[in-house]
Amino acid sequence: MSQWSKRILSHFTADLTRLWVACDPDDVLLDEKLLSELRDRGFEVMLYEDPFAFRAEYEERYRAAWDRGEPGPAPSLVLHLRSADANELPWDIVHHGRVVRLSLAELFPRLAYSAMQQVEQEHLAGLFYAHQTELQSARGENESKDFILEHVYQLTPRSIRNPVDFWRELLRMHFANRSLPPLFALHAAGIIQSKGLFADQPVATWLASKSALLRVVQDAWYRYLANLGLDGTRTGEPPPPEYVAKIQIPFDHSDVQVLVDSMFLDGTLHPLAVHSVPAGMPSWIKAGIVQDPAALQALVLKGIDGLIDALPTASCSHKDWSEFAKRYGEILARTHTLPGAEGSEYLLAMGQQIDDRIKTLQAQSDERLHAWVAAKHYADLILQPVTKGPVMVHHVPRFLRHRRSAGEAKVALLVFDGLAFDQWVQIRERLIASTKRFAFDEGTAFAWLPTVTSVSRQALFSGLKPREFDDSIDRTDKEESLWKTFWQNEGVNPNQVMYRRALRQINQLDALESDLTDRHPKVLGLVIDEVDDRLHKERSKKDVAMWVGNWLATGFVDRLFSLLLDKGYHIYLTADHGNVESTGVGRPNQGVIAETRGERVRVYRSEHLLADSAAAYPTTVRLDIAGLPANFMPLFAGGRTAFVPEGEQVVVHGGVSVEELIVPFVKVKYVIGTE
Repeated sequence: MSQWSKRILSHFTADLTRLWVACDPDDVLLDEKLLSELRDRGFEVMLYEDPFAFRAEYEERYRAAWDRGEPGPAPSLVLHLRSADANELPWDIVHHGRVVRLSLAELFPRLAYSAMQQVEQEHLAGLFYAHQTELQSARGENESKDFILEHVYQLTPRSIRNPVDFWRELLRMHFANRSLPPLFALHAAGIIQSKGLFADQPVATWLASKSALLRVVQDAWYRYLANLGLDGTRTGEPPPPEYVAKIQIPFDHSDVQVLVDSMFLDGTLHPLAVHSVPAGMPSWIKAGIVQDPAALQALVLKGIDGLIDALPTASCSHKDWSEFAKRYGEILARTHTLPGAEGSEYLLAMGQQIDDRIKTLQAQSDERLHAWVAAKHYADLILQPVTKGPVMVHHVPRFLRHRRSAGEAKVALLVFDGLAFDQWVQIRERLIASTKRFAFDEGTAFAWLPTVTSVSRQALFSGLKPREFDDSIDRTDKEESLWKTFWQNEGVNPNQVMYRRALRQINQLDALESDLTDRHPKVLGLVIDEVDDRLHKERSKKDVAMWVGNWLATGFVDRLFSLLLDKGYHIYLTADHGNVESTGVGRPNQGVIAETRGERVRVYRSEHLLADSAAAYPTTVRLDIAGLPANFMPLFAGGRTAFVPEGEQVVVHGGVSVEELIVPFVKVKYVIGTE
């Protein structure tokens, strides 16, 4: 156990009391490893956010059991308060609970508090060790930022002396998924540019945004190859916007080569398709070019093998799973666009090998994700803070509230029903190709289990856990009222909140534009359901991708984005769940939730019915999902199977897989200047 864990957990001794209050304004206690260790010691953590929701859950799950002399769900309950003042809690809780106070200012007294507030939770353990062992005296604001940059992000901007140093460190940092928070990005950029490096370029943006950096690197790679005499077709990547900075990157330096090579293999960068390679070309550039369909297939195959090697385990963090899901989506999107293999036995064999490796990847990732959920790590996602981005879809309304408080007065939430990450990749690349104006800050969010619309989309619009909308959990007709109720409780006039669903055709946008002009809403919630409607009619995700391509060609999505951005909205795009290809194992007769065209889950209100179905279908999986109503019991189809007629091939959702559970969460904006 780390020094950090020992320091925090020393406050909590299970035999002292069964009710605790953690006054924790900096969310120190919500680190995933700390939550796991607390659980192992017999503690459950509950957030105190809504007094009424807290009281209902506390009384039902804990107080009633304790009054009966029963232990309840856990031996001890820790009530987490995002404040330093315990008196914000009801009197009876403070009176009976043992209060623990945690703050970054007290835990890191030698570092500036304003800098510490920007450090992500998962870095606090390592930073605490460095703080205790290397700091003898207090540091000022800038010295604190330098210390944190070095020990958390492994970046020492004062040691960067030339472009090779800069690109090596920048690519290394982003390849390890360590984008800088804005405060540190601005600080590091100031140091670098004070040396005369990239003085007129958006260095802070490159440090903070992986997607912005990749646009620059991708374009620089194609121009580098052109200078070597290699011209060809960009694979999966459109020509760059005219206003993307034409930067020269020292690709021929060995420190840069090794990083770029890895980024091509994992799908982060796209290679150039060329007809031939002139004699004398350096061998190391092969990862960034493909000469024929076989070479492209081989590159995809290497990417799949790299993903298999990088599979997260049952003890990994949610961020590990999120980064894996993004890489998985990139590679899967590539497989949908591989050229046909007609007339070539070699290409057919390679295609079969890719299919087999994809199945291996799916089976292993499903198995590990099931183990991760079963180990209660999924339950800890409910507790995660939302100010830096939603972790689960029901966090989205509170994140948008935070963005409005930060100055984004007009926000638009676009929910692409059923959109898996590989389909988002397809949309992203098509939009850049067709408009050359949009930029995307890409993240992820976890859908609610079971990953069906009535559970996860309703949680998304309401900001509630499913336990809190039990009366409508099997339908979607209350979404609009729940969305408006959330914002009304935040002080937004109901007339300034709009909700629309079933948007998919370009001719619907005239009416939407008219409504926006007439009503001037500040908050929009829009459901775009073309993908979900289509996937239930197809037998494979490749077929879905073909249909999505046809739909994108109508211009609906780029006009929708332009319409909202031009009217001053900050656009956030997400999905309520993704989708997978599955094979039918038969349809049980019982069950409440039944999605059209196939189901990956059945939900029972009776333990007896659930047991009967589990016995009849021995490959099914039962998981205890925190946050669901007590009598809402899901039974998940095992592997890549579905509760549809035996042998039927379908594209469905509802279950526990990376493709269904981890969805895109993206900020859409215009490219500005040379970003």
